[in-house]
Amino acid sequence: MWCIPEVTPDFINRMENILEIYEKPYNPKEPVICVDEKSKQLIGNKRKPKQTKQGKFRRTDYEYKRNGTRNIFLAVEPLAGFRKAKVTPRRKKSDFAKFIKDLVDLKRYAGADRIHIVADNLNTHFKKSFYETFSETEARRIFDKIQFHYTPKHASWLNMSEIEIGIMDKQCTRKRIPSAKSLVKNISIWQAARNRRRSKICWRFTREKARIKFRYQPANLS
Repeated sequence: MWCIPEVTPDFINRMENILEIYEKPYNPKEPVICVDEKSKQLIGNKRKPKQTKQGKFRRTDYEYKRNGTRNIFLAVEPLAGFRKAKVTPRRKKSDFAKFIKDLVDLKRYAGADRIHIVADNLNTHFKKSFYETFSETEARRIFDKIQFHYTPKHASWLNMSEIEIGIMDKQCTRKRIPSAKSLVKNISIWQAARNRRRSKICWRFTREKARIKFRYQPANLS
């Protein structure tokens, strides 16, 4: 669902910036990665599910027990068909900073000149998180490699990671998962299968379509 309270110059400028990098062809020297997070409630069964014949749905009792929650960070490189997920107990500033560091240090990005990261405006997603988590030298090393592109307020739908999270939820995490260990295992299997297939995201909302949808012209941009 789109939630747009007001199309301001700031809204348009941020949207144009993100749509511009989405329209560029794949460049391993400047990969575009979309990042987001999702909370997952861990739920166990009070009664053991009934086994059924092959090809039939397993019967699960409606009663369940809550086993806490975990956070799932998810990064997706839409044009390359690559994604990386990480399960954490929380989603504090340090958790986000460490997840981005993990991405930067992946072997696949060793030769990249600049990693473009699309993220929303959550307060953990800013430079301060890195300088509070790492030494000044390490924080600077990370920021020399990345560039953040923030979605406008109330426009997280511009972040393609929301699409990938929806797919992950449908294919993997929507079911009852009783423990953090099981969650990590399920996501790891799902991630590996998607990466083997190099499943990509076909984004069709361009700057041209945005200008028609929101009734503005490039000359109006500040």
